Amino acid sequence: MAVRAEARLVRPARSRAHAAPKVSRSGILATAFMFVCAVYFLLPAWWLVVSSTKGPSTLYSSEGFWFSQFRFASNLTGLFSYDGGIYWHWLVNTLLYAGVGALGATVLAAAAGYALAKYDFRGRHLVFSVILGGVLVPGTALALPLYLLMSKVELTNTYWAVFLPSLVSPFGVYLARVYAEASIPNELIEAGRIDGASEGRIFRTVALRIMSPALVTMFLFQFVAIWNNFFLPLVMLSNTNLYPVTLGLYTWNNEYGQAPQLVSYVVIGSLISVIPLVIAFLSLQRFWRSGLAAGGVKL
Repeated sequence: MAVRAEARLVRPARSRAHAAPKVSRSGILATAFMFVCAVYFLLPAWWLVVSSTKGPSTLYSSEGFWFSQFRFASNLTGLFSYDGGIYWHWLVNTLLYAGVGALGATVLAAAAGYALAKYDFRGRHLVFSVILGGVLVPGTALALPLYLLMSKVELTNTYWAVFLPSLVSPFGVYLARVYAEASIPNELIEAGRIDGASEGRIFRTVALRIMSPALVTMFLFQFVAIWNNFFLPLVMLSNTNLYPVTLGLYTWNNEYGQAPQLVSYVVIGSLISVIPLVIAFLSLQRFWRSGLAAGGVKL
């Protein structure tokens, strides 16, 4: 009888332990808020996909968020063949500006941030304060001064007029300095010096490997910033063969009255221009995961 009584007392306890957890009101509100945010961010992308399948006559007359006339193939063919295939030039120019510029800016920012974090020299804090001030200055405010500088050295209307300013990333220097100071032990640098390694070799073989998650972040930030840059190419360039995608599509949008089909080309060209950004984020996200895993092991 005593055993049966104990079993009766244990069974409700087990059932309560295996009962499904109750969903709190705050959890429901948080889920609903995230759902609204997801819809808000994905709705313009959905409109872009749907509108890229429509012709000029149905782009504004049909339902904006649903298909009505599937002309994706003809729009894509017209996009890459219009004006001698100049969209290809714009796409390649943008890849060069963003890819090479972001890579160079990442290397320079990593070296500057590492030096500010690990070397003690006079004026270090002043230099870092100036760099922080550069983070607060918008890029559009620097376009006209940069144009005056480039015109003095006769580099306007060239690749260098857009590429050289892209190599400067104050936010990248700030991020590299903070990450290097927190993640690179001074003992590791001293061990490399004792082994006879030069400062450059320590930076290449030790610092860059430890800073790889921060380098990926800096590269993506600068890549997206250069890819979406509009005002600087607008001021610097007058040759259409040197235009990036953003400026080229802007000129097509202004010529809509002369060629009505350009409105469809602008929409589908905007869709194509987003694809490299998506590929960059998806291909480089594994470095973020590896950095988080490495931090978890160290802890």
